[in-house]
Amino acid sequence: MSFNKIFVIGLPRTGTTSLCQAMLNLNYKVAHTAYTENCFNNAQVIADTPIFNDFQVLDKFYPNSKFIYLTRELALWLPSIKRLLSRMHQNVIRIDGGFNPYIKRCYQSTFAPFTLENIQQETFLKHCYQQHQQKVAEYFLDRPNDLLSIDISKVDSFDKLLNFLSLDKGGVNIQQFEQLNKSGKVTAWNDIHHTFKVSSTKNGRISALDYLTIG
Repeated sequence: MSFNKIFVIGLPRTGTTSLCQAMLNLNYKVAHTAYTENCFNNAQVIADTPIFNDFQVLDKFYPNSKFIYLTRELALWLPSIKRLLSRMHQNVIRIDGGFNPYIKRCYQSTFAPFTLENIQQETFLKHCYQQHQQKVAEYFLDRPNDLLSIDISKVDSFDKLLNFLSLDKGGVNIQQFEQLNKSGKVTAWNDIHHTFKVSSTKNGRISALDYLTIG
């Protein structure tokens, strides 16, 4: 592999789990979320938190990396993300426990201000989606070879992935993405068992991430 890491920078509910499963089947070491130095060191492909929020810093910390931005039709993404954020709300905002600090920081930043009223408003969520999309587009404006933008529901998306990774289609057993976590499910990654799956934590524990110190 001629590049450092592959970071999946699409927002939650855009198909990150399906993309990660495909990368496992393409023989990459994959982490869906990463909260330890060991995870970052061992995984070749990393998605979700804290990646979608921290991709600019990670680009500096891991030079010569590639980035995959996942898109989704807003008519499908909006109700899905609204359900997810509503379920997450209490654990994101509470100060006496809840989610780990990286999850809290990423969601409170990307969906700011993270209030129950805001995350139930489609106009607010649409703004967050478009703001993140614009940030990605502007950051990679002069680096088109480092960024792949795909909607995994489109028939040509898997071929675009193979081209981006310079993989020979003839040597690949799968031909398209399997769409996981449908109908509001968010636990499909836990059910995947694969040799190249990298644990996001160490025995359930997280550690300080050095890339955060470079600002």
